[in-house]
Amino acid sequence: MPAKMRPREWDGLALLCSEDEVQSLREEEDQDKTSPGIHVESASASGTTLGMLVKDLQELDIDGPSIPDPERIRLLRHAENSRGGMPIYPIEPDIEDEDWADLQSKWADEQVKLRNLIATIGRSRRWAKTRKGAISMVNRSKWATPDLGAAATVCYAWWSEEGMALTEELSRIRTRRISSRLRGALADMRDLSGKEPNWWDSDSGPILLTPVQQAYLPSLQNSLFACEDVEKVVREG
Repeated sequence: MPAKMRPREWDGLALLCSEDEVQSLREEEDQDKTSPGIHVESASASGTTLGMLVKDLQELDIDGPSIPDPERIRLLRHAENSRGGMPIYPIEPDIEDEDWADLQSKWADEQVKLRNLIATIGRSRRWAKTRKGAISMVNRSKWATPDLGAAATVCYAWWSEEGMALTEELSRIRTRRISSRLRGALADMRDLSGKEPNWWDSDSGPILLTPVQQAYLPSLQNSLFACEDVEKVVREG
């Protein structure tokens, strides 16, 4: 992400992954320092949708692709090292959570159903069509180059393919759970204000930064507005 497009003021970080995955981010960063590009090469050769994403991005004049995501790593390190450590919230429950494990199991069942296996046959053609269709959704910005806009269409194609196995109901359940946990993380940050007054600068309350795939933003935003549940989330550490 170009530096001028990055949010400047925030007080806590929420990552849409589990606590184990946050730790994996750190491990992948160390592995990439030891063997630069090892994860990108592995993904490119995998034959998966991630591999298609990586190959398309490699053809563009952009800074990347990189695995792990350098923006998430940057935000994670900033949260760890600023103000004595900002709160970090892994938003996805761990696999020990029975409801979440059941959702993951149902998602896996959908992926191996015949209709989804057949769908993989026309994946390359569908990918190209989805990417082309996404062009009209990309807005011009003085901060973004045409290649960065093209990267957004590639990411949209990847997001669309990744979500093919999710039924509307499973997708709704997943997003609703994430919304309730984001609200729980924000509630925890507000609770911190009673213990550590003035630890944020904004008069309106703490700001929770949540990096989100651009294609996922509209549905997550709508879910957050509609969500009334607040699920307690334990900050990392």
